[in-house]
Amino acid sequence: MRGVLTVILAGGRGTRLEPLTRDRAKPAVPFGGLYRIIDFTLSNCINSGLRKIRVLTQFKSFSLDRHIHAGWNFLSPELDESVEVLPPQQRIDETWYKGTADSIYQNIYSLEREDAEHVLILAGDHIYKMDYDLMIRSHKDRGADATIGCIPVPLSETKQFGIMQTSADDRVHSFLEKPKTADPMPGDSRYALGSMGIYVFNTRMLFELLCEDAADPKSDHDFGRNIIPGMIDAGMKVFAHRFRDENRKTVPYWRDVGTLDAYYQANMDLVTVDPVLNLYDSAWPIRTHHPQSPPPKFVFSADGPPGHARRGEALDSIVCPGCIISGGQVRRSILSPRVRVNSYAFVEDSILLEGVDVGRYCRIRRAIIDKDVRLPPYTVLGYDLDFDRRRGFTVTEAGVVVVAKAEPAETFQAPNPLPN
Repeated sequence: MRGVLTVILAGGRGTRLEPLTRDRAKPAVPFGGLYRIIDFTLSNCINSGLRKIRVLTQFKSFSLDRHIHAGWNFLSPELDESVEVLPPQQRIDETWYKGTADSIYQNIYSLEREDAEHVLILAGDHIYKMDYDLMIRSHKDRGADATIGCIPVPLSETKQFGIMQTSADDRVHSFLEKPKTADPMPGDSRYALGSMGIYVFNTRMLFELLCEDAADPKSDHDFGRNIIPGMIDAGMKVFAHRFRDENRKTVPYWRDVGTLDAYYQANMDLVTVDPVLNLYDSAWPIRTHHPQSPPPKFVFSADGPPGHARRGEALDSIVCPGCIISGGQVRRSILSPRVRVNSYAFVEDSILLEGVDVGRYCRIRRAIIDKDVRLPPYTVLGYDLDFDRRRGFTVTEAGVVVVAKAEPAETFQAPNPLPN
């Protein structure tokens, strides 16, 4: 694997996740309490034996840069191992990246110096477990020019993926980027074969293709729209590699948490008794930066119904280090580090990111609250969605209320205290 250079594309705007991406890139959005979205791709790399990783950033990259520096600097540069961030350098062009292919092209100078035989290109904004070593070995064994990671996609969702048609030996003979309709895959009329945005290329050939594409003024400079279809038309050997899930569950797990509702549902799955995504598998650890925080603490133990008794408890929930449940009650929720839930507050079906402080007598239901928000006493969220919208909060199609990072306390305009 030392002959493989891994490039993670982590520069997307993530507009469908606003306001969570108002101040951070999508790969830096917190997930599952302790993690960032990009941690899953980076962990896959480490677990696959890949040690030379370059992360291409672009928009709002400060928190992503800081997270990678704090949590992913354990590799040894002396052994030619590292996770390095490559910001836009405008060495070739004075514009932002025009597409996925252009992002690699504009960094050819830096990538070429790595002298790698193969390049593995990944997206930094998906949640899944995958051994990339199997895909790279398949690429080499077949003598492929390019190999594309793929998953079955419901026919109703083909417009969100690159869709390919393959022969019996998985050679790709057709590739359409986000078509409105597509033919089903052989053997299953309900699904088409969709691209995961994961590619293996022979390095020298890739750089030649990128230079040709950059010179084409009609190109979108995108792998799915231009590079891959062009290779197929030219008769090059492009193969599909079927996703093999390392999550070790009966149902393969791959999620693009690109919308607020998808993000919310993927997080809420983690607090079920037997979640589809297993975070507790020591055979495939998910790594991250762990802040120096004390253990979570639960105080006060009065009897009574939720929200009316001073009792610190959390049921069917994930509670991270540094949290204090001080006489409040939490149900089916995820609390990131340093969250505080004060007396008589009731939080259910919600995601509270780092540093959130829930005041006394608050009622929070089906909400995502970003970092460092202080909820004044008696704040109510998620019970009257029209009222939440009038206060300027985002309310998703599924009725989840989203509060932006560091929202000032006066925005909440707490109503009169709830009756006993």
